[in-house]
Amino acid sequence: MLSCLRSKLFEGSVSGRTIPSWRIVVEAEIAKLRKFQEFLRTDDKLVFQDLLNQCKLYAPYASTMVSTIKEVPLFFSMLFGQHKKIIELEKKVLMLETLATKTETTDLVQPSQGPGEKLEAKTVRTN
Repeated sequence: MLSCLRSKLFEGSVSGRTIPSWRIVVEAEIAKLRKFQEFLRTDDKLVFQDLLNQCKLYAPYASTMVSTIKEVPLFFSMLFGQHKKIIELEKKVLMLETLATKTETTDLVQPSQGPGEKLEAKTVRTN
């Protein structure tokens, strides 16, 4: 009986919570941003969807930010996700550059031989 009365008084909210959970805020803001996504080209829609996924991915961490503007933690989540991807790409580029340098060095040290050819040591006379 008491729980029924509470439900009627608080319109279904028995917990007494006045601030919506961060996940609900994230979903509401993403719904607003989807209007922008509707007008993008197909390729751009996929990129934008990935950007919005950053909000969901880092939502638990963004919820710890104290901000009166709810978009700030969302944008920070997007920014963090993009920065993380940039760092991963920089590591891959560095690794590929290192491999390319090693390959070039190996090619310079080992001359190419045709099939059946033998490497002959050549002596150089200096006067």
